[in-house]
Amino acid sequence: MTLAVRTAAWWARLPSSRLPAAPLCLPPWLPAACGRPYSSSGKEKLDISTYPVESIRNFSIIAHVDHGKSTLADRLLEITGTIAKTDRNKQVLDKLQVERERGITVKAQSASLFYSHEGVNYLLNLIDTPGHVDFSYEVSRSLSACQGVILVVDANEGIQAQTVANFYLAFEAQLAIIPVINKIDLKNADPERVEKQIEKLFDIPIHECVRISAKQGTNVEKVLQKVIEKIPPPQCNTADPLKALVFDSTFDHYRGVIANIALFGGEIQKGHKIVSAHTKKRYEVNEVGILTPNEQPTHKLYAGQVGYLVAGMKEVTEAQIGDTLFLYKQPVEPLPGFKSAKPMVFAGMYPVDQTEYNNLKSALERLTLNDSSVTVHRDSSLALGAGWRLGFLGLLHMEVFNQRLEQEYNTSVILTAPTVPYKAVLSSAKLIKEYGKAEITIINPAQFPDKLSVSEYLEPTVLGTIVTPQEYIGKIIVLCQDRRAVQKDMLYIDEHRVMLKYLFPLNEIVVDFYDALKSLSSGYASFDYEDAGYQAADLIKMDILLNGNPVEELATIIHNDKAYATGKFLCERLKDAIPRQLFEIAIQAAIGKKIIARETLKAYRKNVVAKCYGGDITRRMKLLKRQAEGKKLMRKIGNVEVPRDAFIRVLKRQTDK
Repeated sequence: MTLAVRTAAWWARLPSSRLPAAPLCLPPWLPAACGRPYSSSGKEKLDISTYPVESIRNFSIIAHVDHGKSTLADRLLEITGTIAKTDRNKQVLDKLQVERERGITVKAQSASLFYSHEGVNYLLNLIDTPGHVDFSYEVSRSLSACQGVILVVDANEGIQAQTVANFYLAFEAQLAIIPVINKIDLKNADPERVEKQIEKLFDIPIHECVRISAKQGTNVEKVLQKVIEKIPPPQCNTADPLKALVFDSTFDHYRGVIANIALFGGEIQKGHKIVSAHTKKRYEVNEVGILTPNEQPTHKLYAGQVGYLVAGMKEVTEAQIGDTLFLYKQPVEPLPGFKSAKPMVFAGMYPVDQTEYNNLKSALERLTLNDSSVTVHRDSSLALGAGWRLGFLGLLHMEVFNQRLEQEYNTSVILTAPTVPYKAVLSSAKLIKEYGKAEITIINPAQFPDKLSVSEYLEPTVLGTIVTPQEYIGKIIVLCQDRRAVQKDMLYIDEHRVMLKYLFPLNEIVVDFYDALKSLSSGYASFDYEDAGYQAADLIKMDILLNGNPVEELATIIHNDKAYATGKFLCERLKDAIPRQLFEIAIQAAIGKKIIARETLKAYRKNVVAKCYGGDITRRMKLLKRQAEGKKLMRKIGNVEVPRDAFIRVLKRQTDK
């Protein structure tokens, strides 16, 4: 019996009571993919034309890590009836597996809420943002689609480093700010102290602060009322030509690119012909809608609203974040878009097996569409093969990106130890002509120019903000001095907490500074940093030699003061990683011609005197001398082949450091 006949017979046997629901009911033998809708158009479409621009509020929730942004978002969704009220509503907007596992928000997520206040119906577009410094690019992108923010502060911990950073992001964007003090139900909560901190640091009057408990739902309704009263509606008009900003996008195997858009003018509906200002390509709109937080198709999207759009974009490169969409033959001035993210940490990424190269390339393209702050450059390594050098905003960003690759695309990769971009000011006319400029950026140690042809080397710096209880100040100052930091400012927020500002070299904080800070302060200190340009530094290139031959893959760029400690560590790590040979191997760290550290890997040796049972000592000496000569000859002609897994162990992130 064919599949079609078998299916028809199955429908015929269905009881009449189930016939109306038959289109939703599938025979058990049909593959699941047959039931997947290629478009969400099967859902009933909403009509949101009844919400004029004056009744729309677009806002974000911003805060430090773990201050309760996602919990507040859950309560707002429940109060407005967007989701059913159950005990299982925990971090509803955190959809990624990595977010659930780590308990942090990685990706900004939006949701549209319908709320009635004083007899007027309002459409509230909420964006829940990440709190960690590594994802501040997500926050700045989200703020471009908003007119106001809810600034959440923990009543127990008070203002933290990322609270300050996020406040200034919103302040510079000239957005309305509603301060909310969360977790007032905790035993050690001190909302009065936090209100004084907000007034002192941000100059916001105490009476404007809203005290809530997002977990228990206490006073959350007042937050919605404040949003309507304090945050202005978008300044745009439906009569204007269509102007839509793409502020986020994802890739769907069935529908192609799904773009999240904010409309700054006009309206858009299914069937409209639109053009991308970036690629100049033309598309036909297949579907528009809002996120509630799942996709909900609508007849149209209007000026001032935030929603999603599906327009048959099949290539991941077609939906550039920051792009402007407009109607065909109705061109508009493109929106300014976003300042491109500046990568702070670089790492090499290679497939475990080179046959997986194309699969990994495809996975990288799709993931960088969803996370546009990652920069990708082709790279190759003699030891690890073809791969890429990726730029990230921080170490956590790098770990999360790697985890998402494994979980969402089922790829396993080798990630090398993180490095930072250095610069060199060239003095050699020949090199300036070769590069076409006097200042070059060095990402790979192999590109490091010789000291004789350089007038000065530059290293990246960051302005770090540390907020800590005052009893830990001494230890933290010592830690910062060890990391070559220069103190810029010190401010007492209140009688218990201090805010320190330091200028750090980026390579000193990129691997383990945050862990060391948390350890010293029993977890109470918080850290945030922002780019502070480049400064002159005494940089050197350190080579690793095996029996006098340099291994290009293991060369590193470091500050002169740290050379000995790093060289010794790398030599010890290599000694454990390289398998023993029949001859002795000298593992050396060298700066130019000077050897600064050495480890010796002893040779395997046969016990040549085992057959001597007593007798003259000269017989033993003769056998040992002959063996030593053989080993010496072997060392001259033998090459040390470093196995691939030894390279991986040394080049991989030094988690056990």
